[in-house]
Amino acid sequence: MTQESLQTPAPETHEFRAEIRQLLDIVIHSLYTHREIFVRELVSNAADALEKFRHEALVNPEIPERDRELHIAISTDEEAKSLTIADNGIGMTRDDLAENLGTIAHSGTKKFLAQAAEAGKGDVNLIGQFGVGFYSAFMVAKKVTVETRSYHSDSQGWRWESDGTGSYSIAPAPDAPRGTRITLELKEDAEEFAKDSEIKSIIQRFSNFVAFPINVAGEKVNTVQAIWARSKNGVSDEEYTEFYKFVANAHDEPHYHLHFTADAPLAINSLLFIPKDNVERMGFGRTRPGVDLYCRKVLIMKHPEELLPEWMRFVRGVIDSEDLPLNISRETLQDNRLVRKLSSVITGKLLSFLDDQAKADPKKYNEFYKVHASFLKEGAVQDFAHRDKLAKLLRFESSNTEPGQTISLSEYVARMADEQKDIYYINGSSRQAIEAGPYLEAFKARGIEVLFTFEPIDDFVMTNLMTFEEKRLVSADQGDLDLPGEEKTGEGEPLTSEEVEALCKWVKETLGDRVQEVKASKRLVESPAVATTAAGMTSAMQRLMMSMNKEGSSMSFTTLELNPHHPLVHRLNELRKDEGASELAGELTGQLYDNALLAAGLLLDPRNMVERMNRLLAKAAGL
Repeated sequence: MTQESLQTPAPETHEFRAEIRQLLDIVIHSLYTHREIFVRELVSNAADALEKFRHEALVNPEIPERDRELHIAISTDEEAKSLTIADNGIGMTRDDLAENLGTIAHSGTKKFLAQAAEAGKGDVNLIGQFGVGFYSAFMVAKKVTVETRSYHSDSQGWRWESDGTGSYSIAPAPDAPRGTRITLELKEDAEEFAKDSEIKSIIQRFSNFVAFPINVAGEKVNTVQAIWARSKNGVSDEEYTEFYKFVANAHDEPHYHLHFTADAPLAINSLLFIPKDNVERMGFGRTRPGVDLYCRKVLIMKHPEELLPEWMRFVRGVIDSEDLPLNISRETLQDNRLVRKLSSVITGKLLSFLDDQAKADPKKYNEFYKVHASFLKEGAVQDFAHRDKLAKLLRFESSNTEPGQTISLSEYVARMADEQKDIYYINGSSRQAIEAGPYLEAFKARGIEVLFTFEPIDDFVMTNLMTFEEKRLVSADQGDLDLPGEEKTGEGEPLTSEEVEALCKWVKETLGDRVQEVKASKRLVESPAVATTAAGMTSAMQRLMMSMNKEGSSMSFTTLELNPHHPLVHRLNELRKDEGASELAGELTGQLYDNALLAAGLLLDPRNMVERMNRLLAKAAGL
């Protein structure tokens, strides 16, 4: 019999100091948003104790093999309205109890880590700690009893009790086994925590990936492994798929998964998935973030919105970082600077991964891009820090590709002619609409490739990017384009400069405020006229402005360019000189302009054009 067991001290009662009572009141009533968090905290403390014992067993061969099977056992009693959480971990001595539970916000964990490192015992994976987390039990308990015995062979058991008001007691507990058992006598408004089903649900939500078995009423609850903490070489595709189904509540396989570990600038274990589907495209509303934040396999935040950029909301998975400083409740991240660093590391890693996948398997990447392109484009508009990497991931059809075939901006730049300084693009409702319009004529004649965009957001992406690899991004429907190469013109003699000047002046007077400017075109080959926009303004932007402005005042941004080689422009010039044909010249001018607007997608109300066409048809038919 040991010296310690011969001495049986009487129960001791200790008063909490005033400032500790105040802090305890805050913990119980104000600190935690959800009361069920106390289960997570007590389970984390138990896992911490098991981890300490596991480490001790690795370096201490005297510990019997039979004592090395570690677990957490939870039992409930609905009749007694109680909950018990027990572990067979390292346990506590009398001094440990006084130190760990006698002072709120104090923990032996930090001291233990320092001692372990000093002794050269290597890395220790600790999860929770006694201190404020333990005292969260008083949110639901009117009395808490802790029975514990240290793993040391000469230690005896001890019992700690408190109602969380003003004092606590410490007394011998001869029957206490190794480890720690915490029993909560629940308050009347917390009786739901005396049900196995409720505790199982909380464990699966917050502590499902704790490394040790958690048994509730003899049944193991945490059945899913934290495979993100394992080496990716030891995880099979089937395990990745099953974990994706669990964490994303999905029924199919992911399109991609990214499993990586980093030690600097932060210690990170992460497993991210990209689904095959995009529910936003299906009309189910805006997707909510789907990445959970863990600290040493314990859930800290479920889908935190501030963790990753908003455009990454399509990503599913987990991020686990032991470097995250948490406030004493673990519910709020304490250092936003580190959160931003974590976000930057994860985002950069994902973008580099997608870039690698695009090069390694373009077909699979294009399948991903068709589904999730809207998120990348949103990022290119909003996320300045990662804009360059996002730009490399964008894909476009072009005037040099087959329908459905896409290229990257990097590929476009690689095949630019030496004299070409800008990247050209044009937006339209479809490839057919773009190719049927007049804007490509000058580019085709000079052999210049033009990127095709089909979504309204594409113009905002291009204008926000502004440049790529030091090349300006320029809309092909802008006026005053300075195109490289020799100018190509239509067949036939052009009007003289004097005639062109007079005709443009007359057309401007005829159209009035509908057009900002009329001038001779240097870009047209086959078409008689084209409507262009001012520098920095694209047709897509103007369409958006017009849709928001029923008065149509945004039309003042439009310039009408006339092809001085085209027979129709020659004939219009003749008609405007003939006083007897002035009415017909006016009708042709209006129709020529509306045709140009129609080709640009800028004709919102075609009624006047249809009426005019009917009048012209009547004249052509001799009516």
